[in-house]
Amino acid sequence: MGFKKQDIYSALEKITSPGEGRNLVESGAVTNIVIFEKEVLVDVKSNNPTLQAKKKLEVEIMKAIHREVDQKIDVKVNVKVDAPSEKQPNIIRGKEIPGIKNMIAVASGKGGVGKSTVTANLAISLSKMGFKVGILDADVYGPSMPIMFDVVNEKPLAVKVEGKSKMKPIENYGIKLLSLGFFTDPNQAVIWRGAMASKALNQMIFDADWGELDFLLIDLPPGTGDIHLSIVQAIPVTGAVIVSTPQNIALADAKRGVAMFEQDSISVPVLGIVENMSYFTPEELPNNKYYIFGQDGAKHLAEDLKTTLLGEIPLVQGIRESGDVGHPVALQEGTPLQEAFFETAQNMLSELVKRNKNLPPTEVVRITTMSGCAAK
Repeated sequence: MGFKKQDIYSALEKITSPGEGRNLVESGAVTNIVIFEKEVLVDVKSNNPTLQAKKKLEVEIMKAIHREVDQKIDVKVNVKVDAPSEKQPNIIRGKEIPGIKNMIAVASGKGGVGKSTVTANLAISLSKMGFKVGILDADVYGPSMPIMFDVVNEKPLAVKVEGKSKMKPIENYGIKLLSLGFFTDPNQAVIWRGAMASKALNQMIFDADWGELDFLLIDLPPGTGDIHLSIVQAIPVTGAVIVSTPQNIALADAKRGVAMFEQDSISVPVLGIVENMSYFTPEELPNNKYYIFGQDGAKHLAEDLKTTLLGEIPLVQGIRESGDVGHPVALQEGTPLQEAFFETAQNMLSELVKRNKNLPPTEVVRITTMSGCAAK
């Protein structure tokens, strides 16, 4: 025969289990291996029911066995999809990251609504309240955090932590940051297949030295897709914040974003909606508000979806300019824009306190005051 069952297991350890930071064997996805002379039968379970995902897993297994063991082996793969269990309220699942107390996903139904800008300024606001904050830039197709934090030319270094090599996040303005933008050429298009992007994200999540954080904000790509599912399957996301603009088309996409997090198989609490580009106030008329894209759209959507309007961020040229030069506007002391983001962050914290009452206390931080004190 020339090979043993252990050889097959060793080959399958080269494949990362979808949505996890572990390989197929370590995650328990491989349920059985049977060898008949030159034929190998592999039973494996998957949490993705799509035909494309099942076929992709089959091909990866066959390639790994042929590459690592013997090209002539006849490989047969049986992929069984795990049926989701009955919904339980506020399910916490996924692999914990030691030292990180709250993981907040920031999402949008569509692109161009300022999701990354809101993420960056929420992070600054939380940091100014006294919290330890990090950002995982998971927007694989348009990573913009390196620009917004003026660290485009930085590269994460490798550090040894308990004998293991880890990535050290880049830090600026008191915020720890990891982004796929650090590992790609800014002058070239970023072309990722779903599995490649998920693997890169898993490395930034689990192979990074984040240290102690009160909050890790996860800047997700626009829309709903593989990356969103990979994130919520891999880590216990505490809650989600949805960013929208007031137009009907943006609100319709935001509604789908809320629905994604609330569906049975995901069940991540939605903390609320942030309305960006809410209104325009001319510099010469500081008391006037012009609702260019419509008024109270996100407010009505939040009411319809029984969630909270966390904040209304005005349409101001300075917000865009500050992000472009790598100095988020929330750093500007005593300005109305800083106050707008600060108030939004406070409202998010208030909602998080309410949500955490229904979550296992060992999984989350209990925030006792809005002034910046956090207690385990």
